[in-house]
Amino acid sequence: MPDFKDYVQWRRHFHQYPEVSKNEHETTKKLKEILTSYDIKVLDLPLETGLIAEVGQGEAFVAVRSDIDALPITEQVDHAFKSTNNGAMHACGHDIHMASVLAVATKLKEREANLKGRVRLLFQPAEEVGFGALKFVETGALEGVKAVLGYHNFPTLNIGEFMVKSGPITSSVDRFEFKIKGKGAHAAKPEQGKDPVIVLGQLINSIQSIVSRNLAAFDNAVVTIGEISSGNTWNVIADEAYVQGTVRSFDQTVRQKIEDRMKQIGDGLAQAFDLEIETFYHRVTAAVSNDTKLTNDAVEVAKEVGYDVTIMDSPLTIGEDFSGYSTYYPSVFAFIGSNSQYDLHHPKFDPDERILETVPDYFITFINKLFDEI
Repeated sequence: MPDFKDYVQWRRHFHQYPEVSKNEHETTKKLKEILTSYDIKVLDLPLETGLIAEVGQGEAFVAVRSDIDALPITEQVDHAFKSTNNGAMHACGHDIHMASVLAVATKLKEREANLKGRVRLLFQPAEEVGFGALKFVETGALEGVKAVLGYHNFPTLNIGEFMVKSGPITSSVDRFEFKIKGKGAHAAKPEQGKDPVIVLGQLINSIQSIVSRNLAAFDNAVVTIGEISSGNTWNVIADEAYVQGTVRSFDQTVRQKIEDRMKQIGDGLAQAFDLEIETFYHRVTAAVSNDTKLTNDAVEVAKEVGYDVTIMDSPLTIGEDFSGYSTYYPSVFAFIGSNSQYDLHHPKFDPDERILETVPDYFITFINKLFDEI
């Protein structure tokens, strides 16, 4: 059976041939090739990319998830296994995730006769665009699952460090857009137009007041404007303006309040300035929320396999579509140190492959613990 050297080689292969979200065709083929070479069953499901494999027998089952997509980033790390797909890179470490869950699959296969249930290995596409997990849920392949387990490598933690908390552990991720449609005019004759730039200024101030003036002191959220555009020269009043940005929150009531307030601001300014404003609010991913019992189990298991465990004081404001599972099924998601000088989504992100030494043992120990309790 494969060992650490094989895990590293798997990781390097996926790193060398990254594929961005919704295009993970060759990645899926390679995953299937590795799994079937160890006689691991791949479920027949209506998936364009990604796959679900299964090991074990019996009615009870748990699931372990790996994401598989890369990012549209040009790599700046000089390795022999550097990305060969120009403009694509595993800058979030999903190559690490795939290799570690393949290791889990092959280790479980080796002891399949002694398993007290089934394990479904989720090799999920489209995490970076926020809907891959929900696509897997829609297949029905997780109905009846006892627990969904997942993790993300975390570059600011050292090898051997483990971080988790119960309840929300990541934020929801939303995107807002405002399209302001005014009336263009000569810059010297503003009375003949409807200036969208004036509205733009009011809109920016109003959006930034949502957190400070519409949320309670103990509610947490972030509203950030990421793009503004209007006009293309100095002596013309533009006829349109555009604003987009992101909202991060941890509570569904707060999330809804911000969405409602965004739409109220757009409608109010349109009426006040007698022009048209289209407001769009896109919910990308919900917050990942960890089951309390499973979180306590994760802490116990992590310590058992040798991790230095930290209980987080507060959730992170990053997004993670593992929420597609935690919204519907008992789940736990953790962060495990990968010790990179550069952070996730950076072109110089370079995780330490020693992370692959312990992650498989964490999941296998966790799986056996859950089966012992069934």
